[in-house]
Amino acid sequence: MRTTVSLDPDVAALLHRVMAETGASFKKTINEAIRVGLGSKSREAVATRVHRMGSPSAPLDKALTLAAELEDEEIVRKFELRK
Repeated sequence: MRTTVSLDPDVAALLHRVMAETGASFKKTINEAIRVGLGSKSREAVATRVHRMGSPSAPLDKALTLAAELEDEEIVRKFELRK
């Protein structure tokens, strides 16, 4: 298949570097780069430990309201310290 591709300067530089190192043609180099980039990569499963955090100390169903209340309390506290 023939197609026109616009390469970013850094990508073109990488391709030219690989071409110089391997002596491969542009076509061969770009095809291999695409195969490697689009090839299926098997990922290992990552195990994470679960920790119980307990019940929330504040109702989290209305987080924005809670954040506003906490901010208001902090403003009042700072105001009282300046008396």
